[in-house]
Amino acid sequence: MSIEIIKDKCIGCGRCFKVCPGTLISLGSDGKAEIKRPERCWGCTSCLKECPVQAIEMFLGEDIGGLGGRLTVCREQHLLHWKVRLPDGKETTITVDSRNSNKY
Repeated sequence: MSIEIIKDKCIGCGRCFKVCPGTLISLGSDGKAEIKRPERCWGCTSCLKECPVQAIEMFLGEDIGGLGGRLTVCREQHLLHWKVRLPDGKETTITVDSRNSNKY
């Protein structure tokens, strides 16, 4: 499991940099987010949830049942829309109310 930062989408807000618990994300000389060692990513998804423009994708490898898909998160106030896009183009979206997401 690792993340990829899509430079063309990144607006350089730094929100991902601030929330990464492993301090893996930094702002490059171009002012945009970058991750130098994606293999060290813990898979916590903090950066995905904070990115306002979905410039960060998590690769979901077959070894964890992800079939090579990619995960992005879109925030709409308190709702988190988790979208999985499979290599064949199929997409699934799961919406979670963030006010209730960590209760259990």
